[in-house]
Amino acid sequence: MEEDAAPAGQPLGSRAPHFIKRSRPLHLSWQVGIFVVGLAVVVAGVIMLPLPGPGWLVIFAGMAIWATEFVWAQLVLRWTKRKVTEAAQKALDPAVRRRNIILTAIGVMIIAAALAVYVWKFGLAMPWNVSE
Repeated sequence: MEEDAAPAGQPLGSRAPHFIKRSRPLHLSWQVGIFVVGLAVVVAGVIMLPLPGPGWLVIFAGMAIWATEFVWAQLVLRWTKRKVTEAAQKALDPAVRRRNIILTAIGVMIIAAALAVYVWKFGLAMPWNVSE
């Protein structure tokens, strides 16, 4: 992963209070605490991925917790923000929007045709009630 230049006012590195950074054992325990809390949040997000809930949002929240202390997490978040911004710009492109609308309309028509064939053949019976 390429290293980005730090934006003005936000250098890479620990954002722990100064009195914590002064003591090596205290700073190490602070980092362990931040890692454990961030890990718990990321694991909760991963669990939410197949379940109802904002899984990706919680995973990114855990990454943001890690980014308060770890340079690698700060770099991952910067890369992610850049990619999300690029995707948003691309999605706003009129040609891409037109293509996405056309593909969505085709998909809806295919689903509607499949549903119509199903209702024509079986009526409004549920699949588990169909006996033939």
